[in-house]
Amino acid sequence: MFGVKGKTLAKKLLAVTLGVSALVSSAAGFAAEYNWRFANLYGRGTAFGAVYEDLAKQIETMSGGRIAVQVLYSGEGVGTSGILNAVKSGLITMGAPFQPMHAGEFPAGVVEVGLPGGTSDVGELMTLFHERGFGDVMKKAYASQGLVSLEPYIQPPVYIITKKPINSIADFKGMKIRAPGAYGKFLRNLGASPVSLAWSEIYTSLATGVIDGSIGSNMIDHRDGNHVEVAKYMYPLPIAGAQVLPIVVNRRAWNKLPDDLKAIVKGATAVHAIEQVTKSKLWESQAVAEMEAKGLKWSPAPSDADKKAWKQAGQTLAQEYAKENPYSKQLVEILEKQ
Repeated sequence: MFGVKGKTLAKKLLAVTLGVSALVSSAAGFAAEYNWRFANLYGRGTAFGAVYEDLAKQIETMSGGRIAVQVLYSGEGVGTSGILNAVKSGLITMGAPFQPMHAGEFPAGVVEVGLPGGTSDVGELMTLFHERGFGDVMKKAYASQGLVSLEPYIQPPVYIITKKPINSIADFKGMKIRAPGAYGKFLRNLGASPVSLAWSEIYTSLATGVIDGSIGSNMIDHRDGNHVEVAKYMYPLPIAGAQVLPIVVNRRAWNKLPDDLKAIVKGATAVHAIEQVTKSKLWESQAVAEMEAKGLKWSPAPSDADKKAWKQAGQTLAQEYAKENPYSKQLVEILEKQ
């Protein structure tokens, strides 16, 4: 799954966690000196919700209890669309936002997560961030928002689930589909009407006819949201390849940490990044099998003309986002050099 470069970079990330292990033993036994609140995109009991719990526990354990982390799930105090601003303001200390929900205020994040038509190669994405300057640009972009970005993590491709089968690209015309950010612009190019909704609102909106379909951040989202109960058809072409998502910390809170705790938090997010990519690939195949057992069907395979139209719908987006701000421009320039 990783490829040679990906494996090498994964080993580097793991080395970070081993490098801070000596700090952990000396920290043990202290009461919490810092109390953090960590908001994520998922509800309690979901697969990815548990992975974010693991990150919180890693920070607490590796810091020897000096940092206590309260996990806030989807809808618990901070809505999905409010995570970025909540971290910026200091209302919460750390967040795992979904960048397309913040397309207007932070366009660089939309390029970061992956524009439609992007690669699904995990090794290629890790190289892009760690060796080709993409990650350095994103650190500056988040810093301009008063945020510190830590080790990003990767999740599987984005697919669209719909209430009716998509027999041809023309069927997207007029459909109301939950698809924020660049995903929405992509579908608008196909004639659909994109809607921006939090993940927790998808099921009810599908059931009541507010929307006709929805993207998930990945297949696991569709499974955990029980979307197949109210929408039976999955379109076989992914709207985007693997996604790169951030962990961000309020800069004022970050600057209060001593260097040893900064190293520990960075190490914990490196562990989290590895857990995300290894577990999500397995979970993706399991999620598809479980949904098919509950009646999921695949829309017909697209024709060559449909594939061409699908590709054309995404070709203009990179240049569109390059015009949004200097950081987006730099990111698109790096992508074009690959």
